[in-house]
Amino acid sequence: MNFEGCKFWREKLEENPQIKERSEEKEGRTAHNPEFTVENISMVEHGMFSSCFSLCSCFLRERKSTHGTVLPKDVSSRMDSVSSSEVNFSSERIPPSPAPVMASPRYTPHTPRSTHFSERVPPSPARAMASPRNISPSPKFSMAQVPKLTRLGSLHLNFSQVAQATQNFSPSMRIGRGAFGVVYKGYLEDGQVVAIKRAKGDHFMDHNAQFSREVELLSKIDHQNLVKLLGFLDKGDERLIITEYVPNGTLRSHLDGDHYPILNFSQRIAIAIDVAHGLTYLHTYSAERQIIHRDVKPSNILLTENMRAKVADFGFARLGADSEQSQVHTAVKGTVGYLDPEYMRTHRLTAKSDVYSFGILLLEILTGRRPVELKRPTNERVTLIWVFEKLEEGNVLELVDPRIEEAVDGEVLVPFFELAIHCAAPVRADRPDMKSVVERLWGIRVEYNRRQGRGSRA
Repeated sequence: MNFEGCKFWREKLEENPQIKERSEEKEGRTAHNPEFTVENISMVEHGMFSSCFSLCSCFLRERKSTHGTVLPKDVSSRMDSVSSSEVNFSSERIPPSPAPVMASPRYTPHTPRSTHFSERVPPSPARAMASPRNISPSPKFSMAQVPKLTRLGSLHLNFSQVAQATQNFSPSMRIGRGAFGVVYKGYLEDGQVVAIKRAKGDHFMDHNAQFSREVELLSKIDHQNLVKLLGFLDKGDERLIITEYVPNGTLRSHLDGDHYPILNFSQRIAIAIDVAHGLTYLHTYSAERQIIHRDVKPSNILLTENMRAKVADFGFARLGADSEQSQVHTAVKGTVGYLDPEYMRTHRLTAKSDVYSFGILLLEILTGRRPVELKRPTNERVTLIWVFEKLEEGNVLELVDPRIEEAVDGEVLVPFFELAIHCAAPVRADRPDMKSVVERLWGIRVEYNRRQGRGSRA
């Protein structure tokens, strides 16, 4: 590998072979940060990222305080109807992929394999991005605004209509749980199917800021790889967010084997590209500010009937630093196993924190394994060091999810894993931005198609 993050791993592993021993000793401990609640954050498996704390010299530096702009915690008015926002966007495509990013010869697997597939990679839809220069961020989102949606039609519903759509919030209509609350499937009178996120009662105050933040951000964005806001309701102790319904479940459920057939390799590449496009849009939202998701993980990736991916759950998301700052100082939010170790240490948030989470997501897509698996023996857990060592040994095929029936050429797998490690580099300065990640993923896909004899058509 030819990037600084992996040079760092190699040099430190050679100088300090005891690092792996220290990493193993730390595994199994739980997080003691008061921000890590049972609802939002699972138990810590230090084997996934404790190596970052041991390896990275930047963790020895003193924490410095900075200040950043935060979103308003409440809203100025409340309504007994669902409203939605509209923004005019101009189309802008992400630049075409450069030449494929090929693996270093030293990482070529001992026995690369290739197989011709009868199934074509799903065509990627056009990536219409909002022009970052043409969107000015709203200083404060007003619940009193009721512009219309031109895409799917405005939703103006009262609480009784929402309750009817979900059969009075029946458990049989429950389809998931997000950072904001429980998610239900709803059938409107006109036949439209929607997803409804609800927080109520003792969770009301806890989710106050998350509700405002999610509505604020969802009202601003418009991209096919991000879940669309259809409306919201804020009355008394009821707060609801209504979004488009994405029918094929979460990426988490597919990786866990809850759906059949198992995702094939071409679908996994397409999903990775879709998620990368969605994050690129957020990170280039405007010239002045970025949107940082802060909780990129498989359970927040929804799949359509055509297996296209959409990023969801913006309850932890926030606006990034303005043009005069490089980072925002904020409390740590997210899910253990996907959290940027540098963000955890310093509380300084940048878009590179999403890049780290995306790197862990890529490893899950490729291996089919979670970053936190406390029930497995230490030597069977997927860690960054383990992945790196397998690449060094030339055993890349041992890393791939064994449930994938296709045999994939090692020359395609190596740059895929290299990109994942690059994104999850312990030092955020060594990580790429999401725009370059998209370009490298397209390069990998082009090479995959070429080796399967399908040509380079997307």
